[in-house]
Amino acid sequence: MSRPDASTTSTALSPRRLWTRARGAALVLALVLMGGLALATLRSSDAHGSLDPRSADPNGSRAVAELLKTRGIELTVVTTLDEATAATGPDATLLVTTPDLLTQPQQSTLRQAMTGSTGRTVLVGAGRPSLDTLAPGVTSSTSAPVENRTPSCTLAEATRAGSVDLGGERYLTAPGATADSCYLSDGLPTLLRLPGQDTTDTVLLGSPDILYNKRLDQQGNASLALQLLGSRPHLVWYLPSLTDASATADAPDDGTTGDFLSLIPSGWLWGTLQLAIAALLAAIWRARRLGPLVTERLPVALRASETTEGRARLYRKANARDRAASVLRTATRARIAPLLGVPGQDAHSADRLLPALSARLPETTADPRPLLFGPAPADDAALIRLADQLDALEREVRTS
Repeated sequence: MSRPDASTTSTALSPRRLWTRARGAALVLALVLMGGLALATLRSSDAHGSLDPRSADPNGSRAVAELLKTRGIELTVVTTLDEATAATGPDATLLVTTPDLLTQPQQSTLRQAMTGSTGRTVLVGAGRPSLDTLAPGVTSSTSAPVENRTPSCTLAEATRAGSVDLGGERYLTAPGATADSCYLSDGLPTLLRLPGQDTTDTVLLGSPDILYNKRLDQQGNASLALQLLGSRPHLVWYLPSLTDASATADAPDDGTTGDFLSLIPSGWLWGTLQLAIAALLAAIWRARRLGPLVTERLPVALRASETTEGRARLYRKANARDRAASVLRTATRARIAPLLGVPGQDAHSADRLLPALSARLPETTADPRPLLFGPAPADDAALIRLADQLDALEREVRTS
């Protein structure tokens, strides 16, 4: 018999069906890519990041930088520790936007530059990871919300600025320490000035809000920012970067400074967790339900011979001669039982089937028990002989 055309029996998906299934996902991916490109194009001209003096974004600081320049302050933007320490001096103010991002060796180097410069250092949002090194004797308490606060101190810059928007870190100093504590939250300052030798001082800002473009025109934010950053003719604006070579140089191998998760904002971690839970729920929703098999029509017509041949190849590939022999014997017993007058439910009982077979074929010398209920064949040749013998037995029953 000639083999049917493969085009009429193939179950492979055609290109059109593949496109029909994938076009939804492709459309979503295309929309995401186009949206990302559009955002990147719109933001590439003036977006540099939070607290960046070149950024015109709401959380950028271009506005305060331009005001400082109009007052004659020379502004230098640096992104490495070497550049920051080289630019510090008695006539300079060093602004560190994210001191907690610095490693312990970087903080130690920066502390040496701070004490030796006789200038001013402004630390924005300094917390427990950096206070021990950059501001010894100062600790932080729980964060306070950013809101309008009054000076409540005698610091000249604060009293001239009046009420400002501050919050974030709250600071505690050692008993008897000399410090200007301003803009209190539950008795703890969100702005702390620590005087040093000569003209050296360190200012701790609990939050960066007075430097943001979006808040600069509110309350006395602009006044306080200009006074704190414009007290010296030169301002070094230090934006710590993870790409700074000093972040890995001489780093202690204690498993802390290289912790990648500690550098990720908590919001991203929670967002990733929520996405993982959503993906798991979607997988459970779309997964196949376990239960009884449900018959359904095949998408194409398959010849019985092809199905038999395919199953035989699977048995051969798995070396499952025992399973193949069991299928052959079961099918033969089921077909000859009605011919012998044995009920279908007793077709696989040797005590009922074999006596009926012997009565039907009394002249047969071979014992049918090993043939119908025997062990599995030892090799492929034995399996073929078994199939031939079963076929011969069934023909003999039908013609007797």
